[in-house]
Amino acid sequence: MRIISYNVNGIRAAFTKDFVGWLKISDPDIICIQESKAGNDQIDIESLEKIGYHSFWHSAQRKGYSGVGIASKIKPNHIEYGCGIEHYDSEGRIIRADFDEFSVISVYVPSASNIERLGFKMQFCYDFLDYIKNLSKTIPNLIISGDFNICHHAIDIHNPEGLKNTSGFLPMEREWMTRFIEECELIDTFRFFNDQPDHYSWWSYRQNSRARNKGWRLDYNLVSYTLQEKLSRAVILKEAVHSDHCPVMVELH
Repeated sequence: MRIISYNVNGIRAAFTKDFVGWLKISDPDIICIQESKAGNDQIDIESLEKIGYHSFWHSAQRKGYSGVGIASKIKPNHIEYGCGIEHYDSEGRIIRADFDEFSVISVYVPSASNIERLGFKMQFCYDFLDYIKNLSKTIPNLIISGDFNICHHAIDIHNPEGLKNTSGFLPMEREWMTRFIEECELIDTFRFFNDQPDHYSWWSYRQNSRARNKGWRLDYNLVSYTLQEKLSRAVILKEAVHSDHCPVMVELH
């Protein structure tokens, strides 16, 4: 079972960069998309169907903004759109696919460009923590894939000292991430296999950041403790260039 999480920064733009061709070669069983920036009627679902994927999309009410999706070779038993909180669901931030033995969530945590938006981000984070804790009571095997817009540890960002007061690496955000992983009994799959620095999933378009590897690890595949023995590999697919993010992958057997 191969699962990929990918913030595509606009699914329509990604399609023009041969996203479907890349997807066919990468061949995940499930791909979780964030920041689709498109309504359902604007997404080329037919092209995904042609290469064997059922796809489901939760778009924001605001056009060209946010939005999440899940495409799966296995048809899910159920799709849950949103988390039941209107001011998050109107932004298209959470979608869940339930399968026989596990559920997969694609999540796009808000970014915070100002103090007001930071308050919204942190409220979302704590509400999402409560949502996952409650969900795990009935669905113990969870795979939570997405752009969390947070670097958890200093190893996850290229300049921890210089960026310590920047949203995405603020102490309150990092503390929440620790609490989320611990209280929801989750494994950061990439760090489960790799404790080395200089591995990132997002680079600014400015200052040739990607070529210089001046990046941030914002994208995660988190899995329930109950799935630990099934983990076989987790990697960052930095060669994919449809976005300012790159895909992150986890494999389970």
